[in-house]
Amino acid sequence: MPYSVPDPKIFACTQSQVLAEKIAKAFGAELGNVSFSRYSDGEFQPSFEESVRGTRVFIIGSTNPSSENLMEMLLMLDAAKRASARHITAVMPYFGWARQDRKDKPRVPIGAKLVAKLLESAGATRIITMDLHADQIQGFFEKPVDHLFASTIFLPYLQSLGLDNLTIASPDMGGSKRAYAYSKYLSSDVVICYKQRKKANIIDHMELIGDVTGKNVVLVDDMVDTAGTLTKAADLMIEKGALSVRAISTHALLSGNAYERIENSKLTELIVTDSIPLRKQSEKVKVLSCAELFADVMHRVHHNTSISSKFLM
Repeated sequence: MPYSVPDPKIFACTQSQVLAEKIAKAFGAELGNVSFSRYSDGEFQPSFEESVRGTRVFIIGSTNPSSENLMEMLLMLDAAKRASARHITAVMPYFGWARQDRKDKPRVPIGAKLVAKLLESAGATRIITMDLHADQIQGFFEKPVDHLFASTIFLPYLQSLGLDNLTIASPDMGGSKRAYAYSKYLSSDVVICYKQRKKANIIDHMELIGDVTGKNVVLVDDMVDTAGTLTKAADLMIEKGALSVRAISTHALLSGNAYERIENSKLTELIVTDSIPLRKQSEKVKVLSCAELFADVMHRVHHNTSISSKFLM
């Protein structure tokens, strides 16, 4: 008797519930039923309230801090493994702890590597994520990693703006590769900001490499945390003669005084995805959904078809 492949099942981690609902709708499926038991000390236990035996399971959840988000993903992966799921895919729109991708000083961990091993040990047989902070993190896994680029979402929006004299900018030297990829696609110039930090999230000095006089500038970055770099770069470019400055950033962490910095800066707008739910709304922050992108890739993964068309960069 031939074996028929069962339909996949999609489950959501708590903090990505809204995005997971959008992804499931775009996929053409309902979210699976999962419940959480919580103890008075904060410990929690997820439970799948339906059978996943022999099925492909997609578990959707970004792992930005607090560490509960990562722990929730790990527990759900382990639950799926112990419930005999056939394939277990961790769908992580934002891969947290990715800034710890190397030893940049003595006696520190490589957190991204540790997270990769934890995910695999918990039961993940495949990872789908978007705009990793460092491309080499893919090599930390022994399982397949589908590394998607939000450029497939941002580029159509940028083109719809019809900006003249467009210039792409990188807020730091490390993002120059990303900026050049955007500029190549848009046939635009590139400028780069050179910054020096006193310590994490605190910029000591910033210089601009390139000319922005009379240009409409778009800053490109993978994440925005305190918004210190983006807002300082935007203000510097306006001082140097730019007509306008926008920023696109895939992951909107927006911690600390980020919202206040954005509101008080020369940024025309900050364009982000919904990989992480916003803490609050802002007229300067525009959100483009990544749900269609992930739903399409999940569908292709399930049916074993190519996803290379999703890599514009």
